[in-house]
Formats: sequence, C-alpha cells, structure tokens
Amino acid sequence: MKWKELEEEPCSMARTIGVIGDRWTLLILRECFLRTRRFEGFQSALGITRHLLAERLKKLVRQGILRRIPYQEAPKRHEYILTQKGLDLYPIMMALVHWGDTHMVDERGRPLLHQHRKCGKDFDPVMVCSECGEPLSAKEVHTHPGPGAQSPLTTAAPDKPKAKARRSAA
Repeated sequence: MKWKELEEEPCSMARTIGVIGDRWTLLILRECFLRTRRFEGFQSALGITRHLLAERLKKLVRQGILRRIPYQEAPKRHEYILTQKGLDLYPIMMALVHWGDTHMVDERGRPLLHQHRKCGKDFDPVMVCSECGEPLSAKEVHTHPGPGAQSPLTTAAPDKPKAKARRSAA
C-alpha cells in the first residue's frame, strides 16, 4: 500500500494516518495547538524547510483541518487557524503527549504541563467511555464490524487473512 492510498482505505485509522500521520504534520499541529499561526512562526519553531512547510500547510488546508486567513495585503500573507475539524484532533494530540510524558521523559520531567482553565489544576488526559463515563483500557474494548466495514464478517483487507468478527483491541 502506498502512502497516498491510506486516505482511501476502509479503515478510520488508516484514513487518519493518511492525513496527519507524518512527523512534520504532527509537529505543525502541535504548534497550532500552542497558538502558532504564521508561516514564519512554524518555520522558526520547527526548523522545517519552506517548501516542506508550505506543502504540509496546503494539505492541512485542503483537508479542512486549517483555514487560511489573510492578515497582510502587500505582500500577501496568511495565518493558519484550526477549524472545528482541526480542533477535534486535540484528544489525539493529548494522547500522544501523555504517552510521551509517561514513557519518554528524562530526569528533568515533563517539558510542558497542561492546566484546565475551569478548575485551575494541572491534569493528565484520560479516555473514558462516552456512554458510561468509565475509564477505558485496551483490554476492556472489543471491536466488531460497523456499517462502513468491507463485509459484515471481516475488517481485514481482501488479500489478507480474515479477522474474527469480534476482536480485542489489545
């Protein structure tokens, strides 16, 4: 499977990875959530080449994750603002941060702390069931084909071995 074909896969994870799954795109999104909005700000924070940054920003705009807003006419310059679709990536970004904070920090500790404005406390992001509110773990989740599955009996690709209709996430 080619990188560009991921967006067409009948798998929500593959489609998402096809849009945001490369390192530069994730780092650009990190900067967006840290409120970087201008091309020069992204370039300065990331040390990315102008060509690569322009390419990634165009893709994020094309996918509806960012929108371009002009802030200067001569020369024409734009800010990049997260759309609702982009803001909906926040739980994914926080899950990556939490994993890094748990498994990749050194003796100095976490590089950034996240504070909930409403209660004023620093927090760790947690994933909970939307139905009952209980925390989720991989061992407590089972999958089964949804209406967008390739067939009612499998979630595997046609040229791969068939998967059981119900699988554990772990």
